[in-house]
Amino acid sequence: MTYIIIGFVPLLVFTTTVFKTMNKYYVEERKKEMLSQANVISGHITVMNYLFDDSKKELFDYDIKETSRQGGYRIVVLDSMGTVVNDSNKTIIGKTLLIPEVVEALDNKDIAREQDNETVYAAVTIVDSRSNQIGAVLISDSTSDIFETIDNIRKQVIILLFGVVIISAIVMFFISQIITEPLKKMLEVIKKMSEGHLDQRVTVSGMSHNEISDLAEACNNMADELEQVESTRQTFVSNVSHELKTPLSSIKVLSESILLQDEVPKEMYVEFLKDINSEVDRMTEIINDLLTLVKLDQREIPIDYEMTDMVKLCGDVVKRISPLASAKNIKLEFIADKEVFAEVDSTKFTLAISNLVENGIKYTDEGGKVSLYVDCDHQNAFFKVTDTGIGIAEEELGKIFNRFYRVDKTRDRETGGTGLGLSITHSTVLMHNGSIKVTSKENEGTTFVVRIPLRHTPKVSENVQ
Repeated sequence: MTYIIIGFVPLLVFTTTVFKTMNKYYVEERKKEMLSQANVISGHITVMNYLFDDSKKELFDYDIKETSRQGGYRIVVLDSMGTVVNDSNKTIIGKTLLIPEVVEALDNKDIAREQDNETVYAAVTIVDSRSNQIGAVLISDSTSDIFETIDNIRKQVIILLFGVVIISAIVMFFISQIITEPLKKMLEVIKKMSEGHLDQRVTVSGMSHNEISDLAEACNNMADELEQVESTRQTFVSNVSHELKTPLSSIKVLSESILLQDEVPKEMYVEFLKDINSEVDRMTEIINDLLTLVKLDQREIPIDYEMTDMVKLCGDVVKRISPLASAKNIKLEFIADKEVFAEVDSTKFTLAISNLVENGIKYTDEGGKVSLYVDCDHQNAFFKVTDTGIGIAEEELGKIFNRFYRVDKTRDRETGGTGLGLSITHSTVLMHNGSIKVTSKENEGTTFVVRIPLRHTPKVSENVQ
């Protein structure tokens, strides 16, 4: 209805304006025609000297009557004093007629004016051969034929308009059904999703490709994302529970072993307490890593950018981790062909690079090789960590940055760690407005490539004056 009103009202206003313009135009044309005819009659009266030659009275009467009959209008001839000397209707001869149009004509002004009774008066001056004013000619004609013609056209147009409105209403009704029906279905799906039914989807098949289908696909994508987030949340809770349950179970077993035995040797107390302390340290490490991830996700940890020598930073990381590589007889090499300086938070970025190198060492067998490459172009710094380790299956590559993800499916603890290192690295790289990509083949090795901008443009406050 809104579209119909918006379309119909301007059209109605436009039509009304057109008809008013048409009416005004045809009335003006009628005025011009009557003035022209009045001037012809005035000239003919002057040439024939009808006003001063009484012998031509009958001819004068005949000309006026015949001209009136042919033109379909009334003709009144007046002398210079405003007295009617001839009238095509023969009703006011000898009377004085001083209407405004006659007065102006006697004042040497040709005038045509529309009257209130759908009549037009046209009056012109009669002049003699010396251009002296000797009288006036008044022609009156009805404009009802004009109004009647325009009114007939108006009625036909109004009927046509209403027909168009009815047809438009029917068409728009069906179009609105076509448009709103998918929207209603989407609304129902969204309502169900808001109630927790994240498996709901909008049926897109059968829809023509348009904004509605795009919206439906976006709705389904949003549902996929929400379902994935919910699945990730459940997996995360399960992983946290598992990771914390294991040391808690160990602590419980160790403590019960001590409590249920009589006369336990001191050496056993010390050994068990050391094991308990180790499990507590592991729980503390998991909790600290979780808190770090939460703070990184919520951007609670400030980033202190400073121009840093990345070659020196990475060199220090390799030097600090080299004992771990030596213990497994792994060759650890560091390659940097040129100087690289970038604005980073050195503490956080050191942790990110350390995690990648340590992971390479953990998952590489003895005698293997781990390499760290540093390079840059005019905009970005690049860090590549490669190893010759056990590799990652292609279907698992999308999960390695998930929290508590482990390459070893048995989740054994030979490699140590909390399973949160890559998640922390991923969050840290994103905080530096960078990206991290991974490629891997099972039993051949893994390559991580980190890219970060050399400089960070500070955000300008919107209310800077």
